[in-house]
Amino acid sequence: MSSIRIGFVGVGSMGQCAHLRNYATLADCNVVALAEIRQELGKNVAARYGVPSVYPDHKAMLHAVELDAIVAPQPYNRHGVLLPDLFEAGVPVLTEKPLSCSIEAGEAILAAREASKARHFVGYHKRSDPATMHARREIDRLKETGELGAMRYVRILMPAGDWIAAGFTDLITSAETMPPLAYDPRPRDMGPETRKAYDAFVNYYIHQVNLMRHLLGERYRVSYADPSETLIVVHSQSGVPGTIEMSPYQTTVDWQEQALIAFERGYVKLELPAPLASNRPGKVTVLRDPGNGATPETITPHLPWVHAMRQQAINFLAAVKGETTPLCEAAEALEDLQVARDYMVLLKGDLGK
Repeated sequence: MSSIRIGFVGVGSMGQCAHLRNYATLADCNVVALAEIRQELGKNVAARYGVPSVYPDHKAMLHAVELDAIVAPQPYNRHGVLLPDLFEAGVPVLTEKPLSCSIEAGEAILAAREASKARHFVGYHKRSDPATMHARREIDRLKETGELGAMRYVRILMPAGDWIAAGFTDLITSAETMPPLAYDPRPRDMGPETRKAYDAFVNYYIHQVNLMRHLLGERYRVSYADPSETLIVVHSQSGVPGTIEMSPYQTTVDWQEQALIAFERGYVKLELPAPLASNRPGKVTVLRDPGNGATPETITPHLPWVHAMRQQAINFLAAVKGETTPLCEAAEALEDLQVARDYMVLLKGDLGK
């Protein structure tokens, strides 16, 4: 495919500023249509980004336009409502994280996808940051060579901070009223209090839940939930421990997300920028301390000036072409919802509250 024909379903704040602005400027991408139920907004966004066709909903767009792929930056609690229709197009689909708001809805999404010819990728953009991609390659290499010994520990730190980083400064808005919409079912086995906590967790920390698996390179289980809701302890299938620190402090004008992947004789350290920071990759630091008189060294590679959301768009186009990408597919994203539920079981005890 020399130019991939993309259709957008939804161009709200994330649709425009996290996704469309990137796809519209990639050489091998042609955004040929968008669907937006707020019709004035849709027309104005299409005019800004040179999209030739605008439709009032996704069904009208799919009926009228032949597409190579679909980007649907919708609220995650509407994925189960929309995705079965989108899968009927039989092309790759990208949605935002998480997969849905409940395991039940997630399972229904997977069933609909498996009954179609479509592929479904979930936008865990941190996996597409050039720093994360570099770190994962180095982790895999260190595991294979054993030059720093065995992996011993993974720590993820995610303080609350300014995730927007002025990323909405060119957002197009409208005064239109949003019509009533259908939403996915909430977890049936959770009471109102637990359901609210689960929803907040999968909206905010599901990125770190997914990143933990990506850095470990294998599945894991939740083994402890601190009652203060600050710390999660996990253990991988092979026994490697890990922790996710959730907002032990806040930064109002900064973003200090980090991951430390420790080996016996060194580490890979990952520092990630705010999600909507432009033209700025994360940072990787590798410490090698082999011992036996060898001089320890710290290496910090220079990475391209590409931010995670843009690299995610590049990776999605590569997936559409059939190339290997670090994108997360829907089956793995369902595991994230299960991890979140397991965390709630340890945190709350009684899910019926």
